[in-house]
Amino acid sequence: MSWNVLLLPLPAGLASIDDLPAGHEPPPVGSRADVHDALRAVVPGIDLTDPAWGVLLGPAWVIELGIGEDDPVESVMLHVRGGTDDVLPVIFRIARALGCRPFDCSTGDLLADGAPAGWHAFQTFREGAVTPTPSLRAATAATAPVSSGAEDSDSGLL
Repeated sequence: MSWNVLLLPLPAGLASIDDLPAGHEPPPVGSRADVHDALRAVVPGIDLTDPAWGVLLGPAWVIELGIGEDDPVESVMLHVRGGTDDVLPVIFRIARALGCRPFDCSTGDLLADGAPAGWHAFQTFREGAVTPTPSLRAATAATAPVSSGAEDSDSGLL
């Protein structure tokens, strides 16, 4: 499960996506070559072996970058996994290098530089989604079939 952040070239003073005029079409981020050059300059450890899909490994996180097949590149989707706040400055460095603003796909909000609220909300959601609550564990254990082992020996599957 990843936290998805869309990088779009939006006006700097924009407070919300809702403030965009109807029919607004953002300009492209840039040519694929320019996007790759900008990424390599700001995050030198990025793996761009697949030109449409970059991977950046951090100490306790990974960012997969959906760059796409199109040239020019219209947007970049970041798929963020991990659990530490040190990924946030990297997201903002990438966004600035590409002339983009980060849009939190889970909240529908533009991310504010240095504000971890969306990231923390995603982590809370993720932990609840992948870690069963004690009542769910108890309910699962109570309804799970118990095998005596006799079925396996009679079926010849052992």
